[in-house]
Amino acid sequence: MKVSVVEYRPQWREMFEEEMQLLQAVLGEVSAKVEHIGSTAVNGLAAKPVIDIMIGLPDFSVADKLVPRIEAPGYEYINKYEDEMPFRRFFVKNRNGIRTHQIHMVETDSGFWIRHLSFRDYLRQNPEAANKYAALKQQLAEREWEDVNEYADAKSEFIKSIENKAREQAAA
Repeated sequence: MKVSVVEYRPQWREMFEEEMQLLQAVLGEVSAKVEHIGSTAVNGLAAKPVIDIMIGLPDFSVADKLVPRIEAPGYEYINKYEDEMPFRRFFVKNRNGIRTHQIHMVETDSGFWIRHLSFRDYLRQNPEAANKYAALKQQLAEREWEDVNEYADAKSEFIKSIENKAREQAAA
């Protein structure tokens, strides 16, 4: 399978903003933070055209009760990876059979939350690193993959290097 990586699209920010308002409405009184993560959250960065959203909960014990609320506006709950990642709930939204959004719901002080935000923020602040990441993704998108997880794994070394730089920057 080929992975589609496209040039940055300014409407990604608007798509996130609309979805954030929708999610905040369905979450209601629940204390939660809604963040735009992944490559679509970095201005100018080429990306798979899927809006990555992270919902952070101060108390993850409420996560399972929130699943029906998030499903209500058209998200599909995917529990396939919960054995490997019991600290995350994952949802996807498709339009005409094409994935447009995905949600990772985690605890706000978890490693997942911290890593994803620090990665995004580092790329936002370091255009040279963002350009290197875009080049890697475009190169990898040319290959045939068994599934999208293989593509994601191929980016792991680069992502870990950026996470390390982000930690060093935060500690300085």
